[in-house]
Amino acid sequence: MKTVRNMIVAAALATLGVGAQAQEPLTSKKTLTLDGAKKVVASAMEFIKKNHTTGVVAIVDDGGNVIAVERADNTFAAGANISIGKARTAATFKRPTKDFEEIIKKGRTPMIALNDFTPLQGGVPILVDGQIVGAIGVSGASSADQDEEIAELGAKALSESAGMRSESALLPVTYFDKEAVAAAFAKGAVLFDGNGNRNYMIHASRREKPGQVEVHTRDTDLIYVTEGACTFVTGGTLADGKTIAPNEIRGATLHGGETRKLTKGDVIIVPAGVPHWFQEVNAPFNYYVIKVR
Repeated sequence: MKTVRNMIVAAALATLGVGAQAQEPLTSKKTLTLDGAKKVVASAMEFIKKNHTTGVVAIVDDGGNVIAVERADNTFAAGANISIGKARTAATFKRPTKDFEEIIKKGRTPMIALNDFTPLQGGVPILVDGQIVGAIGVSGASSADQDEEIAELGAKALSESAGMRSESALLPVTYFDKEAVAAAFAKGAVLFDGNGNRNYMIHASRREKPGQVEVHTRDTDLIYVTEGACTFVTGGTLADGKTIAPNEIRGATLHGGETRKLTKGDVIIVPAGVPHWFQEVNAPFNYYVIKVR
């Protein structure tokens, strides 16, 4: 009787999906801990302090539950709730909130009626080994683009500290033959745009004459000269700078700075935020620029 009863119980449990056999469909799941959330917050707040800006950073788990929130001094009070909303949206919909902002801009306005939905850029999922373990939301920085920049930086900090390389390993190899490279240099063009999901771009740049002073607030430029020569100025103070696009500033001249003569084979790295100027050019002047974010 006991054996029969055990068989009946086992059958009932199996029907309910409980028991040894029911464990097979289960998969392991990574969980975002408080320590992990603190690492994300620390990375984002370091950027905020270094760039003398403001902002609120919120971290949630993959179910949208708040783990940590930190607000920089002088950030507007509503930033906390907005950053939490961004983080929850990114976590529960498993997509950056910037995607939804773009969708709504294109006319799908009924989406704003969804509950617990904040379609403003600045919310980014946090991935570890290909799994979404939570999300970061940022609000109250100097611009919406900076909200997004800080959120991306924070999310990447945890992914890198966890040793996540699985997504990068799955990316395709990209190849340009010499004809394609020569054609890009002939007119000066973007050789590789990052395919929308990498943190670098490659430009095959060409200059026939001097240009404006440039400041990239987000990108670091790695420059390698392949042909020609130029007088290149870095640092100093930009005069009458104007923002021409998000994270891009241009001006007519520099006051001060360090002047160098760049020729074939030279390499120079210009960190984000440093003014630089191709002051004089011996044409044709060709050079690779790898833009790293």
